[in-house]
Amino acid sequence: MRTYVPKADQIQREWLVVDASNQVLGRLASEVARVLRGKHKPAYTPYLDTGDFVVVVNAERVRMTGRKELQKVYYRHSGYPGAIKSRTAAEVLESRPERVIRAAVRGMLPKNRLGRKLLRKLKVYRGGEHPHGAQSPKPYTI
Repeated sequence: MRTYVPKADQIQREWLVVDASNQVLGRLASEVARVLRGKHKPAYTPYLDTGDFVVVVNAERVRMTGRKELQKVYYRHSGYPGAIKSRTAAEVLESRPERVIRAAVRGMLPKNRLGRKLLRKLKVYRGGEHPHGAQSPKPYTI
């Protein structure tokens, strides 16, 4: 018996909307990464992109357990010597909450070309509105 490998034109992609209100960041990110990879489908193949598009709304309402908002630090570096910047999770959540969710999901995806391709299918928005109504996304509960 031969192993089934889906072809590119056979892969069915859906658009899913996830509401991040009162969701714990890590649990939300792991489920979103699972859907992006396509692990929820029977045709999952580790080296192919079989996943769905995911739209995360209400990113500003995501929560962290413990003291992570004060202790977790996000770093950025411009490439110049001495130009590293650091901000706590509370500061990033206040200014750009989309980056917190994107960074958490990015850490759970493969660190290669496939991971970068999968991350492009993630759309994160601060509030409850998103511009992807034409794709008729389905709600996805976690």
